Amino acid sequence: MGKQNTEYESVAISDNLQTNINYIKDIFKKDSILRIRQIKMSTGLGTGVDCCLVYFDGMVNSDLLNDSVVFPLTRSKIVLPPASLIDHIEKKVLFAGELKQTASITEILRGIEYGDTALFVDGYSTVLLINTKGFDTRGISEPEDERILQGPREGFGEAILLNTAMLRRKLQTPDLCIEAQRIGRRTDTNVFVCYLDSLVDPVMLAELKDRLSKVDIDGVLDVNYLAELIRDHPGSPFKTTGVTERPDIVAARLLEGRIAVMVDGTPAVLTLPYLFVENFQSDEDYYLNWLVSSIGRVLRFICFFLAISIPALYLSLVGFHEDLLPTMFALSVAQARGGVPLSSLLECVAVIVLFEILKETGVRMPQSLGHALGIVGGLIIGQAAVDAKLISAPVLIAVAMAGVSGLMVPRLRGIVFYARFALLFLGYLGGLYGFMLGISALLIMIFGLKSFGVDCTVSLLNPSPQGLKDLLWRSSWRKMRTRPAFSQDRVRSADNNQ
Repeated sequence: MGKQNTEYESVAISDNLQTNINYIKDIFKKDSILRIRQIKMSTGLGTGVDCCLVYFDGMVNSDLLNDSVVFPLTRSKIVLPPASLIDHIEKKVLFAGELKQTASITEILRGIEYGDTALFVDGYSTVLLINTKGFDTRGISEPEDERILQGPREGFGEAILLNTAMLRRKLQTPDLCIEAQRIGRRTDTNVFVCYLDSLVDPVMLAELKDRLSKVDIDGVLDVNYLAELIRDHPGSPFKTTGVTERPDIVAARLLEGRIAVMVDGTPAVLTLPYLFVENFQSDEDYYLNWLVSSIGRVLRFICFFLAISIPALYLSLVGFHEDLLPTMFALSVAQARGGVPLSSLLECVAVIVLFEILKETGVRMPQSLGHALGIVGGLIIGQAAVDAKLISAPVLIAVAMAGVSGLMVPRLRGIVFYARFALLFLGYLGGLYGFMLGISALLIMIFGLKSFGVDCTVSLLNPSPQGLKDLLWRSSWRKMRTRPAFSQDRVRSADNNQ
């Protein structure tokens, strides 16, 4: 609504039909898709009863409205005392699947704005809300950024009711709780908090609800609005809330005692708490053989270190510790740098920025042009810069290796960018000593991360054989018998094979 819902809470529905029509028209006087259809119901007593249907064009299913609402109302002949007319219409006249009586103008406005139809009857201050939702939604498809080789191919859509149905299909248990609330002074967005009641930590759940209740913003159009407002460590480049568009991932998180937050109008879903190891987990790690998926996870840890370290290590060794380099390698680097006008630091910075520009351009361009731009642009510009002696080949190789390694951990894109520059400057100023200082500071930041009261490195702070079986590698399901430490019920499997 254009105005805040609180403005209408004290307004009472009139028993005069025309008064109600005029009031609704006044609220939406600048909205051209509002539809008000007046009908006269036959009572069998010679005089009819005036009523009207209020809905928004494009938000309702026209066939459902005509067949289940308009046709029964116009064809029915009711001979009843006036006091029971609304109840009779609800229980014996209308064919709609969901009906609700209400006298709250706030509920009526929320209903018609989300595809319901409001039935006003002359002489009654109670309104029937009829579920006639029929707005078009995007079909179920696999998320573009979370494609997998093996496993489910479905992803969430923008309609929150469809998303909850997909989650309910994955978790067919009454233990699944889905609690709704409204956030956004003007958008009045529907937000669902989902969890398994027997597994979730009640303290963590209460903390989430408290943070959501304190959100005061005019509109919520995506989960990132909430993620920024409720997250721990607002100034940290590390994520403390997970985001996914896959129902199977959300179901798996709930089975670990976590909480999911759905926002109407977006396919992305928040999951919390968020552990640091999730940055290195792939969506298909649990759909492939554990030996195969473990190789990929170990490679991601290695690539994260290479992505932030290679340029800094290069500057450290070339600028401060040449004696540690093999003689032939040191001579080759010195020869390659001959005639280059820039310092090693400026070379690295220029190439890193150029690589990021090409990568960002490739993402934003149309898919058919993006791949060609990234490959051709990188080859042509890099080779031309080396031939023109603007940069040296070793720097180009080091930055390219770091850039390619960073693509293996897309969830850590932000921290890779900042950590790469921080270590680069520390390595340039202090050599390996500066580099190690930067690595130590990064580890301190990682071990200090919390997500809704849970340490993001809980498996390392309190190491146990079970806690380490899904960390650097994934053990088989026979051996992963417990859930994370923040779950109420730690036992996942009763299998005694360890």
